[in-house]
Amino acid sequence: MNLSNLQPAEGSTHNQNKRLGRGEGSGKGGTSARGHKGAKSRSGYSKKIGFEGGQMPLQRRVPKFGFTNVNRKEYQGINLDNLQLLVDNGIVTDTVDFTVIVENRLATKNEMVKILGRGQLKAKLKVTAHKFTATAKAAIEAAGGEAVTL
Repeated sequence: MNLSNLQPAEGSTHNQNKRLGRGEGSGKGGTSARGHKGAKSRSGYSKKIGFEGGQMPLQRRVPKFGFTNVNRKEYQGINLDNLQLLVDNGIVTDTVDFTVIVENRLATKNEMVKILGRGQLKAKLKVTAHKFTATAKAAIEAAGGEAVTL
């Protein structure tokens, strides 16, 4: 081993980047491998999302329609068959209120709950929720239960 054949240990160096703008002799001087002029040659350039080289972008070519109602209320739907499942599993016996619904992860504490009419309800339950469909309310009352609106 002598000074002419020294080299770093295997895996100790990993900088393989081009050294740009370090003089003409490096082969990467002058324009620093960016070509001449144009947006891509400038520092700080970043292409805008959806940019199509000056062509009218897709999001501006496609027609817009409809509107968003800012006063819309979103409800988390819970069907009667889900309530019956709670009864069958022995989780509830007589009342289903908002705390029971949240504990069983049928809805989160910030959501409003609407009871929907899919399935059969055989148990007599006192159900408390923000809204009920007409079929759900009829089915709960037909089973001898009570539908309480929050």
